[in-house]
Amino acid sequence: MSDDNDLTLNEVCEILDKSPTTIKRYARENLLLTEQNGNVLSFNKAEVMRYLAFSER
Repeated sequence: MSDDNDLTLNEVCEILDKSPTTIKRYARENLLLTEQNGNVLSFNKAEVMRYLAFSER
């Protein structure tokens, strides 16, 4: 991970209680913004928390 504001795929899966396949689909559909470095996806922590708050409504 490059910085404290980035989350790994596994961390996002745990936070959102979703499978890696679902999280990758969310990324493809631009529901979650990602950065990719080679084969490694990283997610902005604030963005994931916003998604979590929105999805709990």
